[in-house]
Amino acid sequence: MATPFDMVLFGGGGDLALRKLIPALYRAHLEGSLAEGCRIFPVCRRQEDADQYLDTAREALKTHLRDGEYSDSAWQTFSQLLRAVALDISEPDDRWDQLAGILRAEEDRVRLFYLAIPPAVFGPCCENLSLKGLISGQSRVVVEKPLGYNAQTSDEINSKIASYFPEENIFRIDHYLGKETVQNLLALRFSNVLFEHLWDAKSIDHIQISIAETVGLEGRAGFYNETGALRDMVQNHLLQLLCLIAMESPNSMSAKNIRAEKIKVLEALRPLAGNTVDKNIVRGQYVAGGLGTELVPGYLEELEAASSSTETFVAIRAHIDNWRWAGVPFYLRTGKRMEKRCAEIVIQYKKVSHRVFSPEAGDVLPNRLVIRLQPEESIKLVLMAKKMDSLTMELRPVELNLTLSDTYDTFRSDAYKRLMLDAAANNSALFIHRDEVAAAWAWVDPIIDHWHETNNQPQLYRAGSWGPQAAGDLLEQDGRHWFNAQ
Repeated sequence: MATPFDMVLFGGGGDLALRKLIPALYRAHLEGSLAEGCRIFPVCRRQEDADQYLDTAREALKTHLRDGEYSDSAWQTFSQLLRAVALDISEPDDRWDQLAGILRAEEDRVRLFYLAIPPAVFGPCCENLSLKGLISGQSRVVVEKPLGYNAQTSDEINSKIASYFPEENIFRIDHYLGKETVQNLLALRFSNVLFEHLWDAKSIDHIQISIAETVGLEGRAGFYNETGALRDMVQNHLLQLLCLIAMESPNSMSAKNIRAEKIKVLEALRPLAGNTVDKNIVRGQYVAGGLGTELVPGYLEELEAASSSTETFVAIRAHIDNWRWAGVPFYLRTGKRMEKRCAEIVIQYKKVSHRVFSPEAGDVLPNRLVIRLQPEESIKLVLMAKKMDSLTMELRPVELNLTLSDTYDTFRSDAYKRLMLDAAANNSALFIHRDEVAAAWAWVDPIIDHWHETNNQPQLYRAGSWGPQAAGDLLEQDGRHWFNAQ
């Protein structure tokens, strides 16, 4: 049975909180997952923002919830959980004391401190929590990416947080890991002998992982130009998905065992440095183009700059050097202003070893497993079958399709909802350990170093396309092609 907890949401008036976190908490309340007595304290910079917070949150819910989710009656009960406060995160003034007094009224509760704020103020925020005596054995901190700019800055941030919170109380969030389809990936692998015996180099030709966005900078110009697609998406989201696909079966689904297997994958990733970077990675930057019926500006126009070498697209050919995956390429791809918004994993199986049907039957295409994470969540298996309306043997690909939104029509998947409830329940299985962060940066940093040393410039691609031509060439060199979302 759920027990009440207190959540202090630093950055409560920011885009992440209003677009994702408050709607996720509303959904948790709607389904009865928040115990009676839970308190949520969104932290705002200014008192006037705190005074108007309920109006702001209500409008955010109306904007970002799905059709039919918002109701005035549910809002009335949910709004009673929200108690906005105003304080300066970096200054331990009297307003911190007021928050401390409110929290101490429920001294024995779990306290969840969610840092939806820039990493530069993670340290000061944790320091002030400590100075005000708000960190107890029941206190947990949730931190958002990006954790640093490289291995060194990431370690500095993690060390600062670790000086106030033990590792088991630090929850590094990657919302992709909270998606129900990602959990279904684990269920698919480890509870079905059909797939687990076909999950290695003997059966699989290659694997593609794509996260494509149609949006541009979205008001994040300063941050993004200092970060780029490799740091923003590959170092965390794509490598985390890669780990879940490639890891060995853990002894159990405990956080410790899952983490151990994921780290083995990261350590087995073949290093990319020097000339191997140029051979295996394509980076791009979008220019103006058509996205649907809309003409959208290029990256430099959005940035309002004359030049920039920041990549908005990355395609990578990676290999995992172990017994299970020897010789199987993993193609990773992410980009902004792409033709379609999607996140999906494609497991491409090998061709049948011997063709028994005549050429008149048509092509015998390899089987393909497609796991889509967004916009809808689905699992699709592409098989070869006979055309039912033909008396002769004619083959065609057919789909076994599990669309989760259709199968569970009353269920609303929400990764942030799941992860926040897991953090409150002290379940860290879907969160990232410090050692994983370090291992990911150890693989990414040499790539960035090579780009800087060689003054590598991104290749241009039209907004509304699937990236630069060189990304397609990367696979064509191997006799393969991208499976672009339909």
